[in-house]
Amino acid sequence: MDEPNFRLQTMTITQKLYQLQSIFYAMDRALIAYSGGIDSTLVARIAHDVLGYQALAVTADSPSLMFEDLEAAKSQAVFMGLNHRIVQTHEMDNPNYTSNPTNRCYFCKSELHDTLKPLAMAEDYPYVVDGLNADDLQDYRPGIQAAKERGVRSPLAEVGISKLDVREMSKYLGLPWWDKPSQPCLSSRFPYGELITTEKLHRVGQCERYLRQLGIRNLRVRSDGETARIELPPDGIKDFVATVDLNTLVTAFQEYGFTYVTLDLEGYKSGKLNRVLAKTVV
Repeated sequence: MDEPNFRLQTMTITQKLYQLQSIFYAMDRALIAYSGGIDSTLVARIAHDVLGYQALAVTADSPSLMFEDLEAAKSQAVFMGLNHRIVQTHEMDNPNYTSNPTNRCYFCKSELHDTLKPLAMAEDYPYVVDGLNADDLQDYRPGIQAAKERGVRSPLAEVGISKLDVREMSKYLGLPWWDKPSQPCLSSRFPYGELITTEKLHRVGQCERYLRQLGIRNLRVRSDGETARIELPPDGIKDFVATVDLNTLVTAFQEYGFTYVTLDLEGYKSGKLNRVLAKTVV
C-alpha cells in the first residue's frame, strides 16, 4: 500500500472499478463507514453494487457534523438505494478530543470505529471498511492509525485510488455529486490547542451555512478564539469583496458569537492549520 501504484495511471476507469469491486467480491458482508463525502460514497456505492443489502452504510452523527451534511448523506443513500443507518458518536465526551491536540483525529476515529465495530459484530458484518484514499496516505492523518488498530479496511487506498480517480469514477457512474468539495468535520476549523465545545462548533456551522447560502461551495470559516477567519478560493476573493454586503455579514457573524471577522487573503487551502506542525519539528 505504501508504494505508488503506477499501473493505475494507465488503467481505464472500468479497470479501476473492477479493482475495487474485486475487494468486495471476496467479502460476504461489509459495513461501510459512510460520511457522505465523495470517497466513502464511492466505496458505499460499489459495495452496494456487489453485495446489495449485505452491505450496510453507517453514518456517524455528532455535533461536529453539519446538519446539511447529514441530510446530504441521507439523500445520497436514498439515490443509490443503500442499506443505510445513522448512529450517534460521543467524541465530545472525551477530553482527549475536546482539548484539540495535534492527534485529535485519532480520538475521533477511535470513537467512530469503537462504535461501528460492536455493531458489525452484533449483526455479523465480518468487515468494516472506510473511504481513505491513496492521497490521504501522504497527508497528516492520525485517524489512520486508529482504523488500522481496529482492523478497518481501506479499499481505495489498497488499490491506489487517488482523489482525482474518485471524482472521475463517480462521474462515470453518474453520481451527481462527483465534484462535491471535501467537507471535513467542523472540529478541523480550530487551531490545535483551542478547546472545542458544542457551542463553538455550532457558531462555526452557522457562519459556514451563511456563506453557503450566498452560493459559495468551497470555503472554510476558521475559528481562532473570538475571531472568525473566512477562507475562500483565491480566484473568488475579489468578487466576494465587491459583491457581498460585508457589513451585513459581519453583523451576522457577531450575532452567531464571534467578536471579529476577517478574510484570509491567501485564500482557502486544505490542511492549512497543519502548518504549525512543521514549526514544532526540531
